[in-house]
Amino acid sequence: MFIYNVKLNSKKIVKISLVIISIIVVIFFLISLYKILSSSFTVNDEIPEPDVAYLKVEDYTNVLKSVYENLDVYVGQKICFSGYVYRNLDFSETQFVLARDMVVEGSTKTLIVGFLCSHKEASNYADGCWVEITGQISKGNYHGEVPIILVSEIKQIDKPSNEFAYPPDSTYIPTGIIY
Repeated sequence: MFIYNVKLNSKKIVKISLVIISIIVVIFFLISLYKILSSSFTVNDEIPEPDVAYLKVEDYTNVLKSVYENLDVYVGQKICFSGYVYRNLDFSETQFVLARDMVVEGSTKTLIVGFLCSHKEASNYADGCWVEITGQISKGNYHGEVPIILVSEIKQIDKPSNEFAYPPDSTYIPTGIIY
């Protein structure tokens, strides 16, 4: 029978422990480095475009201004929003403005603002009735080039509690997509 007499030296134990811990840390580091380097470095920083942009009343005039100023950028964008039906005398039976009353700063006056819309059943909706529409922005002509919403869906709604829009703010930055 063999008997080994092992003398434990605390300095050797500490050194061996540090070497083992260092080896384990290096192994984990190498494994992590391998996983990082083996994965692709593509960064998806593109924001997916929504199929339909839902326009809030708070953004109404900012978006309206941006679309009028940059119509080519917005052509084809699908949009959903609400307002009341407003017509001018020279509109066709299929045309109406989906309007909001914009409060003029510093007064109690309002102006009618909105998008010109076109829908085959527009005559079924009376002036002043509130509707929600979904449609696509296109170029049209009404006393010059203007955006026209080609309405694909329209439904009558109750008058909302926040019926007024406010002038565009100075911090709005036009983009090519309405969110």
